Amino acid sequence: MSLLRLMVTGVRNLQPVTLQPSPRINILHGANGSGKTSVLEAIHLLGMARSFRSPRLQPVIQAEHSALTVFGEIQLAEGGCSSLGLGRERNGELQIRIDGQNARSAAQLAEALPLQLINPDSFRLLEGAPKVRRQFLDWGVFHVEPRFLGSWQRLQKALRQRNSWLRHGRLDAVAQAAWDRELCLASREIDTYRRAYLHSLKPVFENTLAQLLDLPGLSLSYYRGWDKDRELEEVLESSLQRDMSLGHTQAGPQRADLRLRLEGHNAADILSRGQQKLVVCALRIAQGHLLNQAKQGRCLYLVDDLPSELDERHRMALCRLLEELQCQVFITCVEPHVLKDGWRTDTPVAMFHVEHGRITQDYRSEA
Repeated sequence: MSLLRLMVTGVRNLQPVTLQPSPRINILHGANGSGKTSVLEAIHLLGMARSFRSPRLQPVIQAEHSALTVFGEIQLAEGGCSSLGLGRERNGELQIRIDGQNARSAAQLAEALPLQLINPDSFRLLEGAPKVRRQFLDWGVFHVEPRFLGSWQRLQKALRQRNSWLRHGRLDAVAQAAWDRELCLASREIDTYRRAYLHSLKPVFENTLAQLLDLPGLSLSYYRGWDKDRELEEVLESSLQRDMSLGHTQAGPQRADLRLRLEGHNAADILSRGQQKLVVCALRIAQGHLLNQAKQGRCLYLVDDLPSELDERHRMALCRLLEELQCQVFITCVEPHVLKDGWRTDTPVAMFHVEHGRITQDYRSEA
């Protein structure tokens, strides 16, 4: 799976863009503020229906535009092509089109265009709140376990009902018990899917990390969101008064976390910035390998400012791992020579110069 063509209008400082990228490695270079990251942001919008740079819509849409549009034509792994289109109005209205038909939800985009993002904010995967790591974990489960989305939607509905009852007490005992049962059933399913996924992810992650960094003793573990020795029904019953005083449910898969520890300590407290970046890269590359195994499709990687925090040896090691994925990669950097020669001669590479929001292709090799 790869983008054959990308068309962007109204995104930040980008002039109207029509890009025909390489199916493998694409390097966007230029000065800071030239628009390189905005190209990655546009692709992220196409695959996720949201920006990775701002939770607000207003900064993303150019001041003189009332909306932004992103269109992509995709080469499918099984053959044939598919088209994706996204439009966001300044008033927040969203339109998603897949093969000319209106899509029901952003989950359909995520299914059609699996994306992995590695950028300066990737440190949050280690340093940030558990929500960031749950999102990372659930991205992988969503793409390899088709039953996960339905269970997750059931969990969210049951949580909303239970939390509303905790705050307002508007459910009778029978209804409360029914929603608690639904919450527990969905929670067990999600926990099962997450455990199975992590069991597959760990050895791939460890092997990938070993090719980037020597970190003996780094462990990856999973906390399911409630006491491992008690059933969730029991935990919910024993914590009911506390839940009522707080107005929301404290235990369950919505509290799950991934834990990376080194020598008994939180890894983020010990590792340098460069080491943290390599650990995050190993996690995301490992997810790409599992996605390839599950769907015979290929994940698309967006790597913003790859050279930062890394010396030449680690840059080349990371490039080699991205290359071995046999997937499409978009990388930004300031100086093109840093990355131009980091690939095998039979790997298709395209280089694009970005200046004041305009993009010109200045190099392309084909296998």
